[in-house]
Amino acid sequence: MSPAAPDDEGDPFAPIRNSELIGQDKAEQTFLDAFNSGRLPHAWLLSGPKGVGKATLAHRITRFLLVHGNAGGGDEGPGLFGDDLPATVPDSLTTDLDDLVCKRLIAGGHTDFLCIERAVNEDTGARKRDISIDQVRAIGNLFSLTPGEGGWRVVVIDSVDDLNDNGANAVLKMLEEPPSRTVILLVSHNPGRLLPTIHSRCRHLSLPPLDGPSVEALLAAQAPERGLDLGPEEHALLMQLAGGSIGRAFTLADDGGLDLYRDMTAILETLPNLDIGMLHKLGDLVARDRGGDRFRTLAELIDWSLVDRIRGGLSSSALEGWFRVWEKANRLFREAEGLSLDRKQVVLEVFLSIEEAARG
Repeated sequence: MSPAAPDDEGDPFAPIRNSELIGQDKAEQTFLDAFNSGRLPHAWLLSGPKGVGKATLAHRITRFLLVHGNAGGGDEGPGLFGDDLPATVPDSLTTDLDDLVCKRLIAGGHTDFLCIERAVNEDTGARKRDISIDQVRAIGNLFSLTPGEGGWRVVVIDSVDDLNDNGANAVLKMLEEPPSRTVILLVSHNPGRLLPTIHSRCRHLSLPPLDGPSVEALLAAQAPERGLDLGPEEHALLMQLAGGSIGRAFTLADDGGLDLYRDMTAILETLPNLDIGMLHKLGDLVARDRGGDRFRTLAELIDWSLVDRIRGGLSSSALEGWFRVWEKANRLFREAEGLSLDRKQVVLEVFLSIEEAARG
């Protein structure tokens, strides 16, 4: 069992307590059709860009199975006399968050549910670099027990991209022969990096970027409850930058993300000869942020900027250099989180690598 992550406590839109999934009706219907068929795959790979609802769907599935799982369907089909068939075939994954099962899930008190994600470093308050093998072993402990409530057991790994090599191999073994009435939900932002054998043992459910109206609706609904007062200019900029990801939009809206975007853009506009004074000012800004939120937001912004540049029709000779910069930036930002590297130095090194690539 696993409660909400420490940095999600009190957030009504954290996936574990978010009751709405907008813009991903096709993915939800695919799962429902499999459930209603009586032949539910035991492992699902939920892939797509960050912030489009993958984790929200995973927890929505979890609540559905643990609330309605004894009503039939799933992987065992109806009983001999049809007594396991539900009175009505469910046409939605919606559950009542006031249901006692849902309340226990959110509080971390359900014995048949396990959510695995990067643990929080107690010294720094930041998440650790990866999901450890010890965390993965907790899945085996869950599988070794009889279901506490006689229904389904559900495991969510958010995200499977964060597994280290040992953890990935351990998950692979658990995917091979899971107990009956067990569902493993693997959230992945970059499924291309996963072991092919993990792919082959999962039903793949791809969630596309959200369309404009869905992002607009989510912005309008959630911004006031998040305490965000967005002016017309900020709203328009978020819509422009969201790229079909409401998660990206709120990453930018929170903690001065739009100001960071403007600072980053101003520096990149000085390429191929970066304004070093502006760069040091940005490095100092993220270094002073003890919680690391600005640093993480800047890492996301640089990643998006580099990906957009790589996708922008570069020549084959230039593409290799920019791809190396992208890989280096991701590695440095991950190491900074896991190894407590000097944040300003990381920012300087990443931007200087961008400068070098821009000079060809």
